[in-house]
Amino acid sequence: MRIAFAAPLLAAALTLGGTMSAAVPVAVSPETLTSLEAELVTRHGEGIRARARRGLAQAAALWRASDGDAGAFAEVVRTHFLADSAKRDALFERMQKVLESVDGHLLEVVRDLREHSDLDRGEILAFDEAMAGWDPAAHVLDDLFENRLAFAVLLNFPLTTLQERLEKGPSWSRREWAEARLAERFGKRIPADVSQAVASASADASRYIAGYNLRVHHLLDEKGRRLFPPGKRLLSHWNLRDEIKASYGTGPDALARQRAIAKAMERIVTQTIPQAAIDSSWVDWNPFTNEVKVTTSPEPGAPPLPNERTVLAAAEPDTRYARLLGTFRAARLVDPYSPSAPSLIARRFDEDRQIPEARVREMLEAVLSSPVFAETGALVKQRLGRPLEPFDVWYPGFRDRGAYTESRLDEITRKRYPTPEAFEKDIPRILRDLGFSAERADAVAGNVVVDPARGSGHAWGAARRGDKAHLRTRVAADGMDYKGYNIAVHELGHNVEQTFSLNFVDHTLLAGVPNTAFTEAMAFVFQERDLALLGLGGPDAKGRAWGTLNTFWATAEISGVALVDMGVWRWMYGHPEATPAELKEAVLSISREVWNRYYAPVFGVKDSTILAIYSHMIDSFLYLPDYPVGHLIAFQIERHVEKAGAVGPEIERMARQGRLTPDLWMKHAVGAPVGPEALLAATKEALAEVKAAR
Repeated sequence: MRIAFAAPLLAAALTLGGTMSAAVPVAVSPETLTSLEAELVTRHGEGIRARARRGLAQAAALWRASDGDAGAFAEVVRTHFLADSAKRDALFERMQKVLESVDGHLLEVVRDLREHSDLDRGEILAFDEAMAGWDPAAHVLDDLFENRLAFAVLLNFPLTTLQERLEKGPSWSRREWAEARLAERFGKRIPADVSQAVASASADASRYIAGYNLRVHHLLDEKGRRLFPPGKRLLSHWNLRDEIKASYGTGPDALARQRAIAKAMERIVTQTIPQAAIDSSWVDWNPFTNEVKVTTSPEPGAPPLPNERTVLAAAEPDTRYARLLGTFRAARLVDPYSPSAPSLIARRFDEDRQIPEARVREMLEAVLSSPVFAETGALVKQRLGRPLEPFDVWYPGFRDRGAYTESRLDEITRKRYPTPEAFEKDIPRILRDLGFSAERADAVAGNVVVDPARGSGHAWGAARRGDKAHLRTRVAADGMDYKGYNIAVHELGHNVEQTFSLNFVDHTLLAGVPNTAFTEAMAFVFQERDLALLGLGGPDAKGRAWGTLNTFWATAEISGVALVDMGVWRWMYGHPEATPAELKEAVLSISREVWNRYYAPVFGVKDSTILAIYSHMIDSFLYLPDYPVGHLIAFQIERHVEKAGAVGPEIERMARQGRLTPDLWMKHAVGAPVGPEALLAATKEALAEVKAAR
């Protein structure tokens, strides 16, 4: 997962603000604009009329009464409208340099503020929480409007719509693209108190998620048996899901372990989980009966049993949905300040993803409605030798690990990477194995720092050239297990993209990729090669067919999760005054509806809520659609890389394009726009190949 703060802080502020401040934009009168346009044309000539008209309209739309009267606006126009191209070039270059510096320094400050919340540095204290919730960038946008720099940009560079970028972008120069991105940063005017409110809500939700662990030694199966060893502490949802994945084919109790975790997930989603069972080392919990009792097998170092035994009976009080509502209410505050995208939904799709919501939905539904979903599900059922259960959405058996079990892989990775520093030291070798030259591998590796994550892990890129990207993954006292290693390789893919798309792009205003799905796609390309990077071999032609089925199954799983996330945000906008309990019932209903429409015909099970378990839904502001779109993009990139023969040079070439529109980026990268067609066609071929081989 690429952390949200990896984007420039000012850009983040522009997309996450709201309505707490009383002031709202006040348009300058049409008469004033007409008069000023005529004045500028008289002074500079008819050739500037169209540019002057557009700039005046852009600046006026964000002018507030608190900025001054019509005379003050006119003075700003006379001072900052630049007819001379050399002066306009100077404004462009200086703003690009200054914004990179501001973004970079503020990101560094935020990373320091969140260090003890994000990293495994011991106990989180009250002041750590306050630090994590402080957004030092909250006032920057206000300052840039108040000192008139924002108006200088709006008067001289065009604000563009998604439609304009889609239609005209292919013919733009790199400079024109950079100008569009510069103006875009000032397309909204978000009050500082709103930005701070969003940062606080995000920090609250992230803190809740980062601390949501189950100590599964105390998780009992249907028969009341203890199935997991002492000391195993699994974060929801990531580690719980990965434990289900790792349990396939691992002995007679494997299915019981999977069912116990799946039932625990259901209790989390329905909020019927006992409060005492969350991160508990002093009670045993049977999720099937929902009974909790004082453990007969406490773990070493377990804290003393609380005096109040009545706490054992209390369920978690819909905290999950209270945190989700908190992020919704904070994000919704931006709506009056975003007339062109008046909801977080619109901002996420039209501005962040640059792909309309309807098109994303169409792609996801195409995956789930395809006949190959049912065919692949039948193959999973056959390989398991039993009817499918909802948790089989995470079936990993198409991915051939040869003779290597999860425990054996844990041994290998713990030995190789006993500390975060050991993984960091090995990055140059990993990059060389991916096809980077020794010189390039050393340069990129020197730009990455590995930190021990408190949560599952994430990648946090820099925003200023020369600063380092940070890779976070879980590393236990006995070393990095395979799950941690697998995540680390994924996050390294993010860091590599972050390095190239910032340090090697021609304009820092174009730093990044079209949207988060693209960096997820590159991370998936890295993650797919994790076993080969351990020296455990790579896939042959047959293995690639199985790999295609693995990609399709993963895409089908996360497509439904994304549809649930999208449906939940639609519901919240339709019910802005909802209580946590009402939101909970809506989430359960939406997740069942998506399951019953697309999954029940394949799995033969109705009314599952398992698609609602993802923690991203709670703390990541409609992030989940990036994953399935990322899978589709990753598959297109993967196929191209296979033909090219090496990952490294192609990833560098692609990443150095910067933040264009998705289809334009993809056409330059692989020769085709974003879409599910390549994956669906390849899955059909893979199924035929597998059947022919049987």
